[in-house]
Amino acid sequence: MRKLVFMLTIAAISLQGCNKSQANNNGSNNTGKETASVSNAPDGGTVKLTKSKFLAEVWDYEKSPKEWKFKGTKPALIDFYADWCGPCRTAAPILEELAKEYNGKVVIYKIDTQVEQELAAVFGIQGIPAFLYIPVSGKPSMTSGIARTKEDTKKMFQENIESMLLGNKK
Repeated sequence: MRKLVFMLTIAAISLQGCNKSQANNNGSNNTGKETASVSNAPDGGTVKLTKSKFLAEVWDYEKSPKEWKFKGTKPALIDFYADWCGPCRTAAPILEELAKEYNGKVVIYKIDTQVEQELAAVFGIQGIPAFLYIPVSGKPSMTSGIARTKEDTKKMFQENIESMLLGNKK
């Protein structure tokens, strides 16, 4: 029993250290692309969401908590991630590439689950990476994890994005 308590204590201390380290590095690794808003992301990169930006651009769950009302005019993909997450770091450059490829057609957002814990809780995020695919009309769908290779991962994203785009033409 003592061993279990000791191991849990060490695990808790380690996690706190990771969270503090992540919080300290939060602003230092930004390239500027992530903090751009939809209107000023001319390069078509991903857009980092805060709660206030989410409420304004995606869905105001405070005003309509029981009914999904997408505020966007283009399909969107939201990547729920954390900087310390290896699979999230694998997905990040793929998402940047897709954001540029689908610039003007699809908006690709990112939500740092360590910083925006309320947004992660709203969607019941328990594992990352998690991806919310949002068509302009209809309900969003959630997937999690990434495929084994970069090519498989990109194919998975493209299939979901193309499905959203086709859904908007119906």
